[in-house]
Amino acid sequence: MATTTIGITYIIILVACFLSSSSDIGVESFGINYGQVANNLPEPEKVLTLLSTLRITKTRIYDTNPDILRSFANSNMDLIVTVENEILSQLDDPQAASQWVSTRILPYLPETKISGIQVGNEVFTDDDTTLIQHLVPAVINIHNALTKAGYSNIQVSTPSSLAVLDESYPPSAGTFKAEISTIMYQFLNFLSTTKTPFWINAYPYFAYKDEPNQIPLDYVLFNPNSGMVDPNTKLRYDNMLYAMVDAVYFAIAKMGFKGIEVRVSETGWPSKGDVDEAGATPQNAATYNRNLLRRQMANEGTPLNPRMRLEVYLFALFNEDLKPGPTSERNYGLFQPDESMTYNVGFSALATTSSSSSPSSSSSSSSASFSLASRATHTKVVHKGYHQSFMFWMFVYWVISALYV
Repeated sequence: MATTTIGITYIIILVACFLSSSSDIGVESFGINYGQVANNLPEPEKVLTLLSTLRITKTRIYDTNPDILRSFANSNMDLIVTVENEILSQLDDPQAASQWVSTRILPYLPETKISGIQVGNEVFTDDDTTLIQHLVPAVINIHNALTKAGYSNIQVSTPSSLAVLDESYPPSAGTFKAEISTIMYQFLNFLSTTKTPFWINAYPYFAYKDEPNQIPLDYVLFNPNSGMVDPNTKLRYDNMLYAMVDAVYFAIAKMGFKGIEVRVSETGWPSKGDVDEAGATPQNAATYNRNLLRRQMANEGTPLNPRMRLEVYLFALFNEDLKPGPTSERNYGLFQPDESMTYNVGFSALATTSSSSSPSSSSSSSSASFSLASRATHTKVVHKGYHQSFMFWMFVYWVISALYV
C-alpha cells in the first residue's frame, strides 16, 4: 500500500493544518527507534518532519550521528543516543569518556534535546564476552563527565536483551543468569543510585517464531485471549510483552533492589521473513503495533505495576536494507525508505476499545501452559489528552483512507 510522493505531501500538509489548531497530543510514553543501517534513507530533516507529523516526540538512534543531532536541534524531539559497542572498551578510562562527551554530546546541547545515553546495546549478551567488563566503568565515567559539565539530568543506562534472564516464566520466576550476576549487581546499584531506568529489548515475536505450535498467536499480538495466571502472584497476563517486563522487575527485586523502573527500549514485529520465520507477515505486524499503540494511548502499566505507565520504544521507523541476518531483520519498519507505509497500522482502531484492553486484576482462573512470560493488563485512567488524541488519529485515518486502496 505505498502512497505516491504527492499523497505523502498531502498527508503532511493536511495533518500539519490540523495540528496547527491543536495542543500537544502525543503519547508521552511512546517512542520509536530510528535505525540507520541502510543506504537509502531520507535525510534527517525529512525524518524529523515525518516524526513530527505522526506526533511522535521521542526517538532513539544507535550512534551519535552529527547530521541527526544538528537536524533535530530546536525541535520538540526528545532524543536518546547510543555509544557503539565497538568503542565501549575505550570509555572505561575516565579521560577518554570525558573526551567522548566533550566531542559527541556537549556541542549539541542544549539546542538538541538529548535526554539519554545508552552505553552499548545488549552488552550483557554480546558475542564478544570481553565487553561486559567495560560496561559499568564506562557508564559511570560518562555519567560523571555529564555531571561535571552540568548535565546530570541526562540519564545513562544500557539496553539488554531478554537473554539476560535465566528464567522468565512465570514472571514471578524471573532471575538473571548467574554468570552475569556480579556485573549486573554493580550496574543495578548505579541505576538505583542515579534513579535511572533499566531498559529491556523485548520481542514476543522471537518466542512465537521459535514455538508457533505452543504459544498462542493472539497472546503475543495483544488480541483477546484467555491469557495466563502467574501461580505465585495470581496476576493475570493477557499478553507476552507485559509478562516479559514483569519478569525483569522480579529479577531486579531478587538482586535486592527496589524502585528501579523497567522500560522497553525495543519491541516490534517484522512484516516479512524467511520460510522458517513463522508469523512474520504484514497483517501480524500491523496488529501487534496497532494494539501496542492503543494500549500506550490508554496509559497502561503492567499487572505488577498497574499505576506506572509502561514506556515503550517501537522498533523501528524504517526498513533497513543493509542489516545482516534473516529477512525479518530488514523488515521491522513502519515505513519504507521513500516514506511510504510498509503496511497500514490502522489508525481507526485507536478510536475503539478492544475487549483485550479492559482492566484485568489478579485472578485464579486456569491458564494456558505455554512458555515464556505473559502478563495481565490493567487499563489505567487515560490521560487528559486522550480525546484530542482520538480526534487527531481519526483525522489521520480519514486522510490515509482517502489515499489508500
